[in-house]
Amino acid sequence: MKAPSITTIKKYLSSLKKMKRKYVTSEIFSTVIGVYPDVLNETFSYFDPMVNLDFSYNLLDLIPMMENYIKEYENNRDKSSAPKHIITRKKMVEFSSINDFVFKKMTDSGGIVDRNVVLKTEDLKILRKLINEELAKRKKTK
Repeated sequence: MKAPSITTIKKYLSSLKKMKRKYVTSEIFSTVIGVYPDVLNETFSYFDPMVNLDFSYNLLDLIPMMENYIKEYENNRDKSSAPKHIITRKKMVEFSSINDFVFKKMTDSGGIVDRNVVLKTEDLKILRKLINEELAKRKKTK
């Protein structure tokens, strides 16, 4: 089963918490939130499959499971986010052209291209920007 989106869960959770009733079915909740009961049941069935079968299921029982789902999502998201390599103009000023980049990054002290050089992600992004600038200059001259 496909996991529901975190924004949908947050929306439903906040609406369920605002409900002043002690017993909320998908029919009642659908009139409050403006979504069909079938769509609600499909989303809530991720937490408890009985929601699809029992039309008198109390949705307020799902609140702790939804809160745990949101906490787990936020904890996992923080761990998996990789640092972004943003290339600024300050980093680009160091190189005047593609040839300058190759000479500074990919040659040894004698000026010979070293084939064993492994470029970092940041270097590749700088090279990509230099290539795009060169292509734009050539396109303008034609």
